[in-house]
Amino acid sequence: MAPVFLPMRSLLLFLFFSSSLFGGAAPDDLASDRAALLAFRAAVFRDSHRWNTSDPSPCALDGVTCSDNRVTELRLPGADLYGRIPHGTLGNLTALTAVSLRYNLLYGTLPQDFTALVNLRLLHLQNNRFSGEIPPPIFALRQLVRLNLGGNLFHGVIPQDFSKLTNLYALLLDRNRLSGEIPDLRYPNLFLFNVSFNHLNGSIPSSLRGIPASSFIGNSLCGGPLAACPGDNSNLAAPALSPLGSTHISNKSGGKKKLSAGEISGFAIGAAVAFLILLLLLMVLCFRARKEGEAKPKEVRKLQPEAEMALRGKRDTPDKKTELPSVASSPLPVSGGANGVGRKLVFTGKVQRIYDLQDLLRASAEVLGKGTSGTTYKAMLEMGMVVAVKRLRDVSLSEKEFRERMDAIGAMDHPNLVALQAYYYSKDEKLLVYEVVPNGSLSSLLHGNKVSGREPLDWETRLEIALRSARGIEFIHLKGSGFSHGNIKSSNIILTKTYDACVSDFGLSSLGSVAMPDQRSVGYRAPEVTDVRKVSQKADVYSFGVLLMELLTAKSPTQTPHSDDSVDLPTWVRSVAAVNWRTEVFDVELLRDEKAEEAMMQLMQLAVDCAALVPNHRPSMSEVVARIEEIP
Repeated sequence: MAPVFLPMRSLLLFLFFSSSLFGGAAPDDLASDRAALLAFRAAVFRDSHRWNTSDPSPCALDGVTCSDNRVTELRLPGADLYGRIPHGTLGNLTALTAVSLRYNLLYGTLPQDFTALVNLRLLHLQNNRFSGEIPPPIFALRQLVRLNLGGNLFHGVIPQDFSKLTNLYALLLDRNRLSGEIPDLRYPNLFLFNVSFNHLNGSIPSSLRGIPASSFIGNSLCGGPLAACPGDNSNLAAPALSPLGSTHISNKSGGKKKLSAGEISGFAIGAAVAFLILLLLLMVLCFRARKEGEAKPKEVRKLQPEAEMALRGKRDTPDKKTELPSVASSPLPVSGGANGVGRKLVFTGKVQRIYDLQDLLRASAEVLGKGTSGTTYKAMLEMGMVVAVKRLRDVSLSEKEFRERMDAIGAMDHPNLVALQAYYYSKDEKLLVYEVVPNGSLSSLLHGNKVSGREPLDWETRLEIALRSARGIEFIHLKGSGFSHGNIKSSNIILTKTYDACVSDFGLSSLGSVAMPDQRSVGYRAPEVTDVRKVSQKADVYSFGVLLMELLTAKSPTQTPHSDDSVDLPTWVRSVAAVNWRTEVFDVELLRDEKAEEAMMQLMQLAVDCAALVPNHRPSMSEVVARIEEIP
């Protein structure tokens, strides 16, 4: 058969259509990015109204970031995504640098066309249902610096191919079903590594022995920060000094020189003399301090019994007495003052106006603590009354908005809410005045027992605290769908002398200008929350679920800057089978009451339901209250 010659133009057209039909590269423009995102939406979005597809530009879609006319970031945490990621969707977004699809219900594996995401630096897929072996396309992403595959169903060994990702500084594979030994992965910049709660065995490689032990627990591993492997002396600590009388030191030749009896006696005498000198200095300083204390007039009256403020469990609370800081560097103008500005305290609700701003400024004060919204002081007024004064920071509202917000908070009258008595607003300072609740916070009781000497909380008390806290939060939610607390945590649950729980600081997180949470509150934050000024009622329910877990386990939620990458309290509880909660999860102090075990199981199940990853799967606070009331 004679050969067939095609004209050059026909050959080029043939090659173009062949490339298009048989897997050629996708067009690199915003229109193709939009088509890829819409295909992804059609495949895994259960909420079809989440994206407005009428906009021709994908850059306006929620969770999408663009740069240089391309989609560069896709962040959809806790977005109720369900299904497999299809070929020809995310793999066509070739300009992506960051993908975060954590806390969803995605399953299967990653499509092969993920290898095209050569610019990807961050990939967060934790807490989904991905399965199979570690997806091979990941090893083509040589620019990755953060990779989180934790909380999935991956099995098989940890591939040596991870060593190809030389730019990684965070590799998180915890809470999967990986088996075998950990390969010797040598990363020059690695500072976050976690393979806890898998089925790994063997010795931890020498290159990873500087990683904390918490990153390896829940396996059958040894060496490094864990117990030494049989016959392995490589991770033993440096030998301690020998007992006195057999002390050795090395000489220059590498041998050992035994100290003489005279040298040992000299060391002992020198130490004794130094101790005596230190003791003498301390006695002199104490004598001087006593004389100065006797010479000073007593400026602060003794607190009245009813004014006692329980800070006994506050671990981070300074106990230094100070004057309540002035609200401005110059004298603060008050009603009737010489400058006539007329600023004064505004009282809310049914509070009697028995003190004014000048009374606050003259009060002796003690710092209670510093929180997300500001610093709180205990102020002892000259009339003998004690109030709590919160000095707000980073308030971004206008005076009109601030007053409207405070009036709404002050109008919330419920026995399980800490009442706002008054507030003060000026350009430079904003003060809130609250009633004093005299028994400290739940946080101090749970985590400060050894310091404060208090008896541990028994089961009945904890259940009552849970119920009354839930009622307070429910009251806020019933005011309308736009009302939420915004910062539920154990330090914001304040207790009376009879251990009645009162919820404090409600509504304050929305006042600030900072969108990111205080690091001490990260462990309570719902996964879908990206701006702490906009916390939904469902996010409140999640935080309350974490609070219930804290109440039952006496363990603090994770409080690290990289909380997404660590085993937080809800994840840890979910990782333990319910039949093992008694032995592995519940606070040991609760196990003394064997009759309450079933009730504790019911409350923990409620906590797990509240901390569901998908917001729509969480109960309402009214349902929460009803379920707690049903617990015997």
